[in-house]
Amino acid sequence: MKLIVGLGNPGKEYSETRHNIGYLFVEEIVSYYNQQFKLDKKLRSEIVRIKINDEDYIFLKPITFMNLSGEAVILAMKYYNVDIDNLIIVHDDLDLPVGKIRIRPQGGSGGHNGIKSIIQHLKTQDFKRIRIGIDKGKYEVVDYVLGKFSKRDQDIIDEVIHIAPLMINYLATHNFDELMSEYNTDNHEE
Repeated sequence: MKLIVGLGNPGKEYSETRHNIGYLFVEEIVSYYNQQFKLDKKLRSEIVRIKINDEDYIFLKPITFMNLSGEAVILAMKYYNVDIDNLIIVHDDLDLPVGKIRIRPQGGSGGHNGIKSIIQHLKTQDFKRIRIGIDKGKYEVVDYVLGKFSKRDQDIIDEVIHIAPLMINYLATHNFDELMSEYNTDNHEE
């Protein structure tokens, strides 16, 4: 069983913001499989379980707000008995250009409060991530990450989100290292 967590903030006012790219990623996958998230208050998340290539995948959107994401992640891991090796966190990254994908087996928080919360609750930074670039912008970080994409940037992000189901289908038949080799956008640049 794999647990794929898309980070973001709940509520319509945040739905199309840069910080919600993790939500958008998992929503695209769930939509691809014609499924819907269901609220699970005790797990502080919206969750759906989908069988892909004979393996269960739990897709999760914490409803705790970004800075408390670790609470929802640890609850789901305990409830579903998911090993840390089967956890993947999808989140925005200010240090990457818009739309750049960087898949890594572990790492620090990079200043991302959702990742800080997860590291704090799991007591390790050794968990897999799919980071999607949103660039830094010229504004204060809080204003920027809670702002919406420009039309140009939204077009780039739409392309990235569109491949989310392809990435998960690839992962269902390959290992994580192969996923990194196939989808890290560094590998496709000339």
